[in-house]
Amino acid sequence: MTEPPVAGSLLSYLAAPDLEFFLRRGTRRKLGAGKALMYEGDPTDHVLVLLSGWVRAYTNARNGQVVLLALRGPGDVIGELAALRDAPRSTTVETLQQTEFVQFTHDTFIACLHDRPAISVAMVRQLAGRLLDSEAARVNAATMDVASRVAALLVRLADMHGTKTPEGILVRMPLTQQDIADSIGGSRRAVARALQTFRERKLLVTGRKQFVLRQPDVLRQLAGTVPNGA
Repeated sequence: MTEPPVAGSLLSYLAAPDLEFFLRRGTRRKLGAGKALMYEGDPTDHVLVLLSGWVRAYTNARNGQVVLLALRGPGDVIGELAALRDAPRSTTVETLQQTEFVQFTHDTFIACLHDRPAISVAMVRQLAGRLLDSEAARVNAATMDVASRVAALLVRLADMHGTKTPEGILVRMPLTQQDIADSIGGSRRAVARALQTFRERKLLVTGRKQFVLRQPDVLRQLAGTVPNGA
């Protein structure tokens, strides 16, 4: 691994022997920022495992709106659903920064799941986590205003990818206001207002490719969530 795997990713669930077995069966590659890794509607011919960098997965709605479905980082698998279903890609995935990954052919990836039960179990655990995230996002979209949805997204990203520092919980991620708007189904203007309010209340500090939750408990209250494990 080039960077530690994010919590909830497939690689985060693998012990060292299974991790080595898995990664040795693919081909390492690198791409710069703003490059497409796969396109919605394409046939399934490869699966990717991220080693470093972040990517975004999105789809284009019928009205032309971009819907951001997920942000994926080190340890995450990309393209596995299409491979498991033998179906065309359901999303477009592009890099947000320089990204290193391991590329597997469809057949090699499926063979790894058959050969190592631990990899199959890790895959199920990753898929279960993503399902719970999707369900939470649907509930939030139906019941929360934009500011609450923004707070919920920030808290979720901090729980999954944050690092505790003296200033708060640091999340290193190249996330734009438009990315947040696409993710929660709001307008960029409304997201900008919410972020400005959080900054003025000293709940949040934003910077280039990172942000810090200064008072995560307050943001949890705004989002109507509780800490993990509660």
